[in-house]
Amino acid sequence: MSRRFRHFAAIDWSGAAGERHKGLALALCDAAGGQPALVRPGHRWSREEVLRWLLDELPEDTLVGLDLGASLPFADCGAFFPDWADSPTDAKALWALVDRTCAGDPHLAATTFVDHREASRYFRRHGGREGSHFHAPDADHRRGRFRATEAAQAAMGCKPYSNFNLVGAAQVGKSSLTGMRVLHRLAGRLPVWPFDPLPPRGSVIVEIYTAIAAMAGGRAPGRSKMKTVAELNRALVEIGSPTVTGGGPIDDHSADALLTAAWLRSAASREELWRPRELTRTIAETEGWTFGAL
Repeated sequence: MSRRFRHFAAIDWSGAAGERHKGLALALCDAAGGQPALVRPGHRWSREEVLRWLLDELPEDTLVGLDLGASLPFADCGAFFPDWADSPTDAKALWALVDRTCAGDPHLAATTFVDHREASRYFRRHGGREGSHFHAPDADHRRGRFRATEAAQAAMGCKPYSNFNLVGAAQVGKSSLTGMRVLHRLAGRLPVWPFDPLPPRGSVIVEIYTAIAAMAGGRAPGRSKMKTVAELNRALVEIGSPTVTGGGPIDDHSADALLTAAWLRSAASREELWRPRELTRTIAETEGWTFGAL
């Protein structure tokens, strides 16, 4: 696996409303050990532009990390949307449902899905609107339903939140849903692990959680965000990467992308990360997995 990929990309994603987003950042590094660098530094990306970059400009043999939840909880209730007759049976059907439902939403947004009469029962939305199915019946926490990979993240010391949560600084639901629209449009053109098996060659997308890369870089779970180039460079040194040039402040989205691209380079050769203990075939087809969660 150590020579499987020639490039490593990390994309800090955004589910925010509008066309272009300060929360979208894309970083790239090569297998030869060079410093990670932002792609189009200073550019404010749109989700459609990221999709086009993945389809038309992605370097050969790139491991791409997307910082979003690639699916929704399934195993805890035996369905994504229990009590909804149209609940999909696997993640790819979920991606298709979200994209189809939101076909009229501009900029690959997912507003129509979270406001859908049936789907809204499963989400925590703004204005105190918590759906009747937001919590799993037997959950021992109040953060909403978790996938198996979020449980693994929590066991590592991370603080994951449910992909059904759309409220507050910890909301990840809209990032997940908008990301699913992109994943659906990549179907058949770029494999997405573990929904697709890891092919022997070519580029592959994986789900990432930038806090895992930050922890590998010596950051505490509750203080994973880096606000200065000095903080970023200390974390890069910790994972054995060359540092970036410059100094002063840096936005946390760029810092997350730069560090995680370098971390993917160091982590891709770890065979155990491709074979998590809890990753069954059923989990792979429905919930997916976060690369690096064990």
